[in-house]
Amino acid sequence: MTSDTQSVLVVTKDSKLAAMINALLVAPLFEAKITSDFNEARRLTSERVYNIILSDYSDGEGVDFATDISESLSTILLLTPQTLYEEISYRVEGYGIITVATPFDQFTFYSTIKTAIAVQYKVHILQSQTTKLKVKMEEIRLVNRAKMLLMQHLNMTESESHRYIEKEAMNRGLKKTAVAEEIIRNYG
Repeated sequence: MTSDTQSVLVVTKDSKLAAMINALLVAPLFEAKITSDFNEARRLTSERVYNIILSDYSDGEGVDFATDISESLSTILLLTPQTLYEEISYRVEGYGIITVATPFDQFTFYSTIKTAIAVQYKVHILQSQTTKLKVKMEEIRLVNRAKMLLMQHLNMTESESHRYIEKEAMNRGLKKTAVAEEIIRNYG
């Protein structure tokens, strides 16, 4: 699977809908997996992350499935009958689930998939930024702990301990976190 290929899980008991979606989600743009069993879909989502998950309403079973997996990094589209659209949309929007009224034409479906791809791209960017922030926060936490230990054990001021860690890192060609970890091992 290339990075341009979108993995899509489709969960529907409606064979006509499955056939239409399968015809629209063609390789190499899409890698589609279609199932009519919500328990199998739960198993599949536990084994891998799909870019997009399309879940049919299926007498409410699709709503339960979509909310159950809503914490995944997948963009989830819930295909809902027009008569229930407002009620279901209101119920699932807090989970980050996009509701799509059925029936729909091919253009509407394609536009919705393109929107889901854009959302998935944004999720990927935000996930990357979150990871960078977590690493930075851990670095700050380690350096602050090391500074505190230097202040306690060597009677340095906060600025002296900060300069000491920076100087040691620069002189030894190490990251500040490596110097901080060494200080924590020695004085912690």
